Amino acid sequence: MSRKSELLKGEETKNFSEFSQLADFSLMNSLNADPHSTKDGNDHRARSVNSGHYVPVTPTPIPEPIYVSHSKTLFKELGLSSDLTKDKNFCRFFSGDIEVAEYPMRPFGWATGYALSIYGTEYTQQCPFGTGNGYGDGRAISVFEGLFNGKRMEMQLKGGGPTPYCRGADGRAVLRSSVREFLAQELMHALGIPTSRSLTLYVSGTEIVRRPWYTEGSRYFEPDIMVDNHAAITTRVAPSFLRVGQLELFARRVRSNSHDDAFNELKIIVQHLIDRNYRDEIDPSYSFNEKVIRLANLYRGRLISLVTNWMRVGYCQGNFNSDNCAAGGFTLDYGPFGFCELFDPRFQPWTGGGEHFSFFNQPFAAEINFKMFCSSLLPLLLENKEDIEKLEKIKNDFSKFMSKEMQLMWAKKLGLEKYDETLTNELFNLMVNSKVDFSIFFRKLSHIPDNISFLKDSFYLPSSEELDKEWFIWLKKWQDCINKQGDLKEISKSMKQVNPKFTWREWMIVPAYQEAEEGNYNKIKELQTIFKNPYEEESLEIEQKYNRLRPREFFNKGGVSHYSCSS
Repeated sequence: MSRKSELLKGEETKNFSEFSQLADFSLMNSLNADPHSTKDGNDHRARSVNSGHYVPVTPTPIPEPIYVSHSKTLFKELGLSSDLTKDKNFCRFFSGDIEVAEYPMRPFGWATGYALSIYGTEYTQQCPFGTGNGYGDGRAISVFEGLFNGKRMEMQLKGGGPTPYCRGADGRAVLRSSVREFLAQELMHALGIPTSRSLTLYVSGTEIVRRPWYTEGSRYFEPDIMVDNHAAITTRVAPSFLRVGQLELFARRVRSNSHDDAFNELKIIVQHLIDRNYRDEIDPSYSFNEKVIRLANLYRGRLISLVTNWMRVGYCQGNFNSDNCAAGGFTLDYGPFGFCELFDPRFQPWTGGGEHFSFFNQPFAAEINFKMFCSSLLPLLLENKEDIEKLEKIKNDFSKFMSKEMQLMWAKKLGLEKYDETLTNELFNLMVNSKVDFSIFFRKLSHIPDNISFLKDSFYLPSSEELDKEWFIWLKKWQDCINKQGDLKEISKSMKQVNPKFTWREWMIVPAYQEAEEGNYNKIKELQTIFKNPYEEESLEIEQKYNRLRPREFFNKGGVSHYSCSS
């Protein structure tokens, strides 16, 4: 039996040579490279990419890479030994030095282009060429694709240096944003929400990059200074990194008849999406049109489920454009994201996001992205009236199915067998008026308290006598519903499975990346441990440290309550 066969059967991968044998590059094998790209991947200057699905490009290694951390959970899932983090070539490879690649690995990675649309409006003006052919992976370079315990995964370096899509930037990520993405991905996975994952995190001991940020204690809306940051590379992992924006790009080229192979390139990438993310759910014997219709239906369900779960845990994507929307139905881009602490339906951590990407507007933003997805599939149906009508119905029914999922989610958070619109809306009003902490409140409610005093630990301001009366009335209505449903212990247990005990609190993350700048990674590792089991009760010491209200000094603080970019 070959070593690769042994590894595929689940034997732990212990060194870089064994790791290399897992390589299987379906994207580069089945999609078209940009015909104007170089053979060796030396393609780092911003340029217009007019055709092809990807550009071969070599990452730029960070000098003097220092290991920060890795996800033990993901390593175990992929059958990788943690000893790999001590393997010199493994560390060099995932800090950007692709020269150590061993056959059958490739001596270069790849970057992909995509279109930009914001709330359904197509944009080209941010592209330096004015054509829309300059958007894409500006600092994200995929370097590996392989089979791990029979599952195909792609590995992408965030901060791996410039690509043709960098639009003149340096292609680097700073340690701050890398720590945030590294921790957030694994927390989302532990919360049970589909997401890209975190493999490793490295920081350069010598390379410094400057970024706009906030002075200590700043209350400014936008950054007010330039800050030196250590360059870092985090490796994110997903079944694929195909985005709605990618399909949009190829559909636009079909509509404009930009080149002779435009239609074929759109068809190829849609088939590749099916193969990568929907293989087990779409019968290969279907006609291509049937596959497209089935794809739209499946993606609708995944996207609705994803956004509903975001709402369940208080997550706000911040910048939910179609280019930040994974076509596989999972959380993809951890840029200006945040988790709602003080409950506010208009919560939005990104200063450039506006209310249209705010917390409670995410279902509508998802619907807009889904419409762009369906519009991208439309040319493939070749004016087949029956199939076009099917696609149109799938698109038009999005809001109906989203509404059903949202209602079911709120019912589960409240421990109810069925959704009660009046009771839920009354609760939202009380939560806003009482200024409650979203996560702490719902976790406390999961204990099914007898009176309002138990819930007051989740309030940011003292409650008034008038509000207490309103809470008393609401609590009595809710308890009457709960008591009719049976065993309160079982209801409480179910509620705790959807209302996490521990969540992301930006003011707790800041010290982790600040101390990491000084070479101390202990807080990162501590947060990894806390985030591993967000639904579980912990010791009193852990609870007092990580399950508490945001201190007053962190409200309206730049870089904590809001930020303009992820860097």
